[in-house]
Amino acid sequence: MSRAHARPQRSKRVLVAGVAVAATLTAVTAAVAFAGGETVTGSIACPQPVVPAVPAAAQAEVQRELANLDKQIAEANNRLRTSAGEGGPNFVQNAILGPLASKRVAALNRIETAIGRVAEKPEGLERFATCGLGQAPAVSAPPATTRPASMSANAGTGSAAGRVIECPLPVVQNVPAAARAEVDRELANLGKQLAEANDRLRTSAGQGGPNFVQNAILGPLASKRAAALDRIAISIDRVGERPQGLERFATCSLK
Repeated sequence: MSRAHARPQRSKRVLVAGVAVAATLTAVTAAVAFAGGETVTGSIACPQPVVPAVPAAAQAEVQRELANLDKQIAEANNRLRTSAGEGGPNFVQNAILGPLASKRVAALNRIETAIGRVAEKPEGLERFATCGLGQAPAVSAPPATTRPASMSANAGTGSAAGRVIECPLPVVQNVPAAARAEVDRELANLGKQLAEANDRLRTSAGQGGPNFVQNAILGPLASKRAAALDRIAISIDRVGERPQGLERFATCSLK
């Protein structure tokens, strides 16, 4: 059987060393007719939340809420399938998509709160709440954050006192069982690389010129992450369909 015709797999979400691996539920396209003439084609799709590095103390709670998000999508798609013939022209929006968005906002807010108890609270996760039919809606840019002047990098010395490095969480879909161990190992490497970079940031205060952090820490970290993400793609490609675009999760930044 070719990879293109392999049967869909149930998505899994794993947190390893502060990194989330996530996959939206695989959906089967279908046309459903509702009372009032409304016909919808496809299934409900939601944007994948991009959550910052998750501290170990918050991982269990964040994992639980990420699982809730998947459960909510499954329930909404089941409601879509079983409610054919109900309601008026706006039934899907009012009875399914609207309530789903509200549930997702609550779950995403709980993720923010869980992380905020032990680290800097992420803001703006609710932008991932709105779902759509057929494909997930576009997601707005993350909100800008304003930091005290004392936390800003010093252009003369390259200092980043009081700041930390944060990296985007890779989204890897449908990891075959045969590749799971290797993928988990590389995810752990990503967490280790981030920890080492933050340690380097902390212990190198006052070193270098205005571009020290970028050249000596963030640049090398991006290269290491790109290599680890490429190894993840290769390991999956050996036994399944190679994921595309993982390199977009390589670049990290100061927060």
